Amino acid sequence: MKNTFGNSVTLTLFGESHGAGVGAVIDGLAPGLTVDEDFIRHQLLLRRPQGAISTPRVESDEFRIVSGVYEGKTTGTPICIMIPNENVQSGDYPKGMVRPGHADYTAQCKYHGFQDPRGGGHFSGRLTAALVAAGAIAISALQENDIYIGTHIRELAGLEDRPFDDLVADVETLGDMVFPVLDERIAERMQEEILAAAEDGDSVGGTLETVVTGLPSGVGEPWFDSVESLLSHALFGIPAVKGVEFGEGFGFARMRGSEANDALRSENGKVHHLTNHNGGINGGITNGMPLLFRSVVRPTPTIHRPQASVNLATMENETQLSGGRHDPAIVHRARVFVDSVTALVLCDLLAMRFGTDYIAQI
Repeated sequence: MKNTFGNSVTLTLFGESHGAGVGAVIDGLAPGLTVDEDFIRHQLLLRRPQGAISTPRVESDEFRIVSGVYEGKTTGTPICIMIPNENVQSGDYPKGMVRPGHADYTAQCKYHGFQDPRGGGHFSGRLTAALVAAGAIAISALQENDIYIGTHIRELAGLEDRPFDDLVADVETLGDMVFPVLDERIAERMQEEILAAAEDGDSVGGTLETVVTGLPSGVGEPWFDSVESLLSHALFGIPAVKGVEFGEGFGFARMRGSEANDALRSENGKVHHLTNHNGGINGGITNGMPLLFRSVVRPTPTIHRPQASVNLATMENETQLSGGRHDPAIVHRARVFVDSVTALVLCDLLAMRFGTDYIAQI
């Protein structure tokens, strides 16, 4: 299993849903970056389940940084963050149970029964706690360089939030929102849809929209290490993400070139674009406009409805009613996963373009 991502700045995830804990190792970050443990706690709070629209499994997420940080600053050596698991109910996952939509069957095919099946094991969204803790360090580093990331729920159950408008204000507003939408009126209706799905024993998905401001132009490589390639690679590592599009994305199929192209203008010796249909990227390289993309989060696969499945212990067909605790929607919690992954990828891209010390302003 490949558990490490990145070129210059790398992230490794470890642990299982019902094991002793989960954790992350970040390698390649410059020395001298501030590590704000209160900000890490804030980001983990955004990930934490919130009432009836989320899973009943709530963990304290009391993380420990066991290496790579001294007196509140990165040392330049690998940073290891560990988060214990406390609120587990392993009896909800009997041996041989295969939950439709989960990785239970594919894990069996790959690991021949030696995998930890409890709560999805290493495939569980529980590992995103470690991802968020690591991402918080990267987000802080980018903010010190006036690079800001914001993500909101663009669509859920057929309901749409307004698009980004005033980017600075919108990104700042989203930073503290547990249910991240820009139109407060639509937030209540979205939550009602989540609750309705929960009452039916079902779940809903949604689309997240992300913007990054302050990125310099010229970041990224053509072809296989393009900004789109690396971001998509990492975003698809988030459990439940099933689609990613940049700028107009699939909307380009309905446009002509005259509509899709972003015209340029020079003012005071600087080039800027008049529109941003391409989401701040041309040829896989940032063009100085805000980076804009959307990611699709599927409905949570664990639902309280009978589903056809197979018991791998007996190889008998059976109708399964999933036990365990689950989210009727994960999209509002996934926002902070996306922000975290984006920050780590951008730190990696900036280090490859300008050198390791660029982020630390050394």
